[in-house]
Amino acid sequence: MMDNSQTEMNILVTPEMANFSGKMHGGSMLKKLDEVAYTTAIQYCGHYAVTLSVDQVLFKNPVEIGEFVTFLASVNYTGRTSMEIGIKVIAKNLKEQTVRHTHSCFFTMVAVDDKGHSINVPPLEPSSEVAKRRFNDALRRRQRRME
Repeated sequence: MMDNSQTEMNILVTPEMANFSGKMHGGSMLKKLDEVAYTTAIQYCGHYAVTLSVDQVLFKNPVEIGEFVTFLASVNYTGRTSMEIGIKVIAKNLKEQTVRHTHSCFFTMVAVDDKGHSINVPPLEPSSEVAKRRFNDALRRRQRRME
């Protein structure tokens, strides 16, 4: 069971998402990733959230038209007003029943009030070993960005 710091979303990749080579367009993927990051952030903090940065978008494998794509997202770290959202993308070829990891990335989202001013988010309290590792890795990424 997922808590409010995790989100799973699914889509079917359709022809209007295609680029000239017949694969899912990178821009379409980035748009979906941003939607997943937004959903995860607002679900966690209960407030509107905006994208501050996108880091380490790794396009490991192309996604084919007709594949079923799952986005697995989690809040990895929280600052005072920001949240790092990690996203892993899995594509499934429905005919062949094959699954592969296609994309990974990190979004930094900032919670804002109705006037667009940043507001505090609940502190993340990682409990599992995986959540603690993600938190520490995110903290290191944050420190590198601040340098």
